[in-house]
Parts: sequence; structure tokens; C-alpha cells
Amino acid sequence: MTEGTDESEEFGVLRSKRNATRYQILVEIAERQPAVSQQEIADAIGVTSQAVSDYLQDLSAQGYVTKHGRGRYEVTKEGVNWLISQTDELRRFVEHVSEDVIGQVEIETVVAATDIAEGDLVSLTMRDGVLRAVPGDSGSATAVAVTDASAGTDLGVTDVTGVVEYERGAVTVVSIPMVQNGGSSVVDSRRIEELAGEYAAVATAGVEAVVAAQTAGVEADIRFGSAAAVREAATKGVDVLLLAAADQVAAHADSLNQHNINYEVIDAAET
Repeated sequence: MTEGTDESEEFGVLRSKRNATRYQILVEIAERQPAVSQQEIADAIGVTSQAVSDYLQDLSAQGYVTKHGRGRYEVTKEGVNWLISQTDELRRFVEHVSEDVIGQVEIETVVAATDIAEGDLVSLTMRDGVLRAVPGDSGSATAVAVTDASAGTDLGVTDVTGVVEYERGAVTVVSIPMVQNGGSSVVDSRRIEELAGEYAAVATAGVEAVVAAQTAGVEADIRFGSAAAVREAATKGVDVLLLAAADQVAAHADSLNQHNINYEVIDAAET
């Protein structure tokens, strides 16, 4: 132990409340110097002005702070070096927590395909846009269950390894004419109903498309934020039927192109 330090200083800001407060005071001075009052520091870190005064006397005795008249403090080179050493410790601790602790206990939520017990090794698959777990290690991606779950309920898993293999979904865009061109009235409702039955999800974009779906007796799964939602669904392997007013088609096509999702456009007036 070097002269002028005490035992608590060896334990750093994470293990010593005293050093944590010293650290905060030095940071406040370094940020505001040279004109900084004890009250400003006290307000910033949530202690009394008298406590700051006591700490400043200690920091001055340690050679970490110099005083140049009333309300004028400056962090010395030694003080800066101490701040750096403590900051390095904090950085190492944060890295340890994020990489070694959180990384090991990160939990994903999936659907249990059958009854699964905590600790079971499971394989992960994607179906209907949702990750599902089955017991065993037969899949391309495996994980360990951290909760119990019955078939069809949510299950927590961790230690995911491998890659879940699945094909992206495709999108069929049905362009609905604008109202000035006939709108939903020129759409074959029976054809829309038939198409909807062939897809896992139906989306609408624009008033003409909403009316066309309602007229065909089709309930849309996606009505709002359709460009992002359709893209997300297809990315997770869901085939989507998108009914889009003609002025909405380009924006949706751009979104799909940017993410390399296959799609085709059909003119509803020609179906």
C-alpha cells in the first residue's frame, strides 16, 4: 500500500461508498473547474454541503485537488490518474456483467410444442412466425429450458446455439384501384376471399383496401404500420396477402425490396 492511501482505497468505487463519493466529487470538479461551489457539487451528487467540504479536505490532503481561492477547485494530475484507474475498473466491471453475466442468462421466449420441464434440452423451429421448442437436440438450433411449460404455452430458454433454419415467406400484393378509378367497387370480392384463404396472414393498406377486405368478408390481421409489419412477418417465414390501395403499393414494394423479400403484384381489377 502506498503512503497517503488507506485500506478502503484499494477496493475501488464499486466496493467503497467513500471512494464512490470521492469519485463523483472529482468528476463534478473536473467537469466544472475552475469555478465550482461546494453547494453545486452537493446538489449534483445528493449529499450535504458539509459532507462535500469534508471530502474536499481529504482529497486536498491526498493531493487529488488543489484550491485556488473561494469556490475555485482544480483536479490535479494525481487526481486525474486516480479517476482513470477507477474508471478503468468500472469499465471492466460493466464488460464482465454484459458479456459474462447477462450473456449467460439471456432468456428467449418460445412456445412449447409439448410439455417441457426446466433443464430440458430442446430444439427450436420456426412456425407461423413464432419460435417453437420440442424436446431433444434433433434440430439445427438448441437451447436449455429455464422454466416449466405445458404444450402450447410460453417457455423461457437460454444458451441458444446454432441457427434456426426456415424459409422466408412470400408476399402477394393485390393493388386496389383508387376511389376515382372505381375503388373497391371494381374488385371481385369472391376472388379476394379465395386468395385470403391461401395465406397465413392478410394485411390492408389504404381505405380502398380496408373496404375491399370488409366487402369480401375478410378480416385483416394487419391494418396499421402495414409496411413494417408485412416485412417482419415475411422475414419470419409467414406468407402474406397484402391488399393495398394503388397509391400504397410502391412504398410497400420498396420495403420488401430493401429486405430481399419475394413478392408479386396483382391488379385487383384484373383478377
